[in-house]
Amino acid sequence: MSQTRRDVLRMGASLGFGALVPGTLLAATSAPISLVASVAKVQLAPPDYPKTEIWGFDEQMPGTEIRVKQGDRIVRRFVNELPQASSVHWHGLRIDNAMDGVSGLTQDAVPPGEAFDYEFAATDAGTYWYHAHNRSMEQVARGLYGALIVEETEPVDVDREEVLILDDWLLNPETAQLDPEFEAPHDRSHAGRRGNYIATNGSAETKLPVKANERLRLRLINAANARIFLLGLSGFDGWVMAYDGMPLEVPEKVEGDFLLAPGQRVDLFVDVTAEVGEVAHLVRFDDETGASQAAFPVEATESSTPRRTSPVSLPANPNMSVPGTQSAKRFELKMEGGAMGSLRSATLDGEKTSFRKMVAANQFWSFNGVVGMTDAPLAELSSGETARVKIHNDTVFPHAMHLHGMHFREILENDEMGPLRDTILVFGDETREIAFVANNPGKWLFHCHMLAHAASGMATWINVT
Repeated sequence: MSQTRRDVLRMGASLGFGALVPGTLLAATSAPISLVASVAKVQLAPPDYPKTEIWGFDEQMPGTEIRVKQGDRIVRRFVNELPQASSVHWHGLRIDNAMDGVSGLTQDAVPPGEAFDYEFAATDAGTYWYHAHNRSMEQVARGLYGALIVEETEPVDVDREEVLILDDWLLNPETAQLDPEFEAPHDRSHAGRRGNYIATNGSAETKLPVKANERLRLRLINAANARIFLLGLSGFDGWVMAYDGMPLEVPEKVEGDFLLAPGQRVDLFVDVTAEVGEVAHLVRFDDETGASQAAFPVEATESSTPRRTSPVSLPANPNMSVPGTQSAKRFELKMEGGAMGSLRSATLDGEKTSFRKMVAANQFWSFNGVVGMTDAPLAELSSGETARVKIHNDTVFPHAMHLHGMHFREILENDEMGPLRDTILVFGDETREIAFVANNPGKWLFHCHMLAHAASGMATWINVT
């Protein structure tokens, strides 16, 4: 790897303070519950600033939390009251292709004033989220997202849990309004749209009182357009229990900092080790300094449960294995372009085009020499077939590659397999390889979740028949 974690975070790093507001819990029923996207005003910046105009679900920031039990059906009627067409993607859930919510691939975008019914089974327990998937770079940056939590069928051994959605906002420092430029060539060609105000659950100054020795489950979601969060724990003992909703076979002890790329999630179990009167923190590292992403003041004596031993793993979700990697069908994905890159030409709208003409079209990136979505998929696969994709990042920027509809495992040295994920962070000048079983028929998007990069060339798809 030619870049360190901290090197990456220096690319446009900005400072801010985070906060948490508990969401509303909803259980799915057989009748549609409305999920309304509209313009709203929320107190995003501190109280001495005016409210910020956002686009939100149910006039909330973040949108209404959806919470169901594993195996339940989720039924939502998406009502579009926005000035643009939109759709809803259920990020990380392995669901029917027709419900995936990708405008132009799995459905038509829902015009203003109209509605679309989503219905699917929540077969996998874990931490997921939903967000707009038409003009995503703009609509997600305006606030169109929320948490989607699928609880295990049996309670897990924690005293309580908190859902923390991490994001950054590009605000006018005088008015606290969103910067309205969503097509900026610099954002598209560099690290993406980076905010100057970092928040947790869309509010300032996180304070979540805890008890000494209490065990919490922290569900972390990175909803930022481009920011990679470098995080750590202070005043906690912690274990990683799941990545991108999928449980680890053996929990990983948190020994230092860890990364959370756009679109990724991580489930932590944390034991409060700070004493009464002290403050534990989820720490965010900006450059070489640390800031509190969420503060947990210890305001009570010991919890009702004494200090526990290391946690046991969460129950596995179905179909987590990836067999047949040695005989798998193999594909390659070469990323090129961006500022300071070596791309000289690529195919744009079916024609070979110089990089200069790409820039004039506000397009900067290519996959395998092609800019953006094409009629032909990256891979044609039969249902049940195992595939391997080698990803070469021939750019100077990191990219968080997200696969819709399926999860994959990274192939490590000596053909060992990494944890099951749906989003992988690939640094500049780095090659990574993933493997997955194509067990979900349909047209599945595979794109960079630095959303400005996806909008300017970094998107392809996989067809499973």
